[in-house]
Amino acid sequence: MNILAPLPARLVIEVVHDFVCPWCYLGVKRLSLLLARRRDLNVEMVWRPFLLNPDMPRSGMTRSDYMIRKFGAEERGRRLYHSITELGASEGIEFNFAAIRRTPSSVDAHRLIRYAQAFGAADVLVDEIFRAHFVEGLDIGVPATLVRLAALQGMDARATALFLASSEGAEFVHAENLHAHRLGINGVPCFLIDGEHAIAGAQEVEVLERLIDLAACTMRER
Repeated sequence: MNILAPLPARLVIEVVHDFVCPWCYLGVKRLSLLLARRRDLNVEMVWRPFLLNPDMPRSGMTRSDYMIRKFGAEERGRRLYHSITELGASEGIEFNFAAIRRTPSSVDAHRLIRYAQAFGAADVLVDEIFRAHFVEGLDIGVPATLVRLAALQGMDARATALFLASSEGAEFVHAENLHAHRLGINGVPCFLIDGEHAIAGAQEVEVLERLIDLAACTMRER
């Protein structure tokens, strides 16, 4: 090892996302694929909550009711999801929209990610929650589902259940959502890199890589 070599760039990547957004899953997956092959980068991930459905009942709603409310008709939604499914397949995501029976409130999932940061499990849990919802069709608005996912990452199931049964962190989630809108973020995913560079949408890996390299170069010049 060359002790005179420069240290890997230390970058903070903030991801504004919602767990019920398939584009967020796709964007996060692409970012993960990029970081997996760019070992020269030292990245800290920060997960910022966004609520696409801030008025969603805590119990969620049936998938058919949600699609009618969002798209006007279920068939219109299915056409859109078909194109997303094809894009996901190219990145290793097996979207299974047909398995989703209820569209959940994502507030508790966001709360769990903040709670999991203290245990070093947040990054992995983000992917697992996305997968549970979009691939397995599980209801991520149900605390038991979230507790099981957390336990699989080594978190204490009882403590996690007690946390989710409380209201701790809910105010934070809503405040973060409001803050994102005040920053002009009206759609997700949105990637904020090193506090100075931002890009929205499920960008291609090459686009994300160029922006991250720009941020790294800017950091070294400071």
